[in-house]
Amino acid sequence: MRWSISVRSDGDRVMEREEIVELADAVAPWSGIASGIGTTSYSAQLVVEAPTSDEAVRTAIDVFTGAAARAGLPPWPVAWAESISEESEFEEYE
Repeated sequence: MRWSISVRSDGDRVMEREEIVELADAVAPWSGIASGIGTTSYSAQLVVEAPTSDEAVRTAIDVFTGAAARAGLPPWPVAWAESISEESEFEEYE
């Protein structure tokens, strides 16, 4: 099943535009987008395949932390993660 996962890390300094652009590039292979310009956090929303929500979140956190490292971002802890299945997204419109 496909899951859309949002993940956020909070830290102690304001993120610059260039840093978030690097994160966006790093999560792009997972249909990802990034945010956090001008805030003391950075986040991404990405799509992963997994049988359950818990497994999807674990996978997404691994992808997110790896992408943040490749983007040169500070290794802040993950403060929040949320999942929504592709199925439940479609159910809202039925």
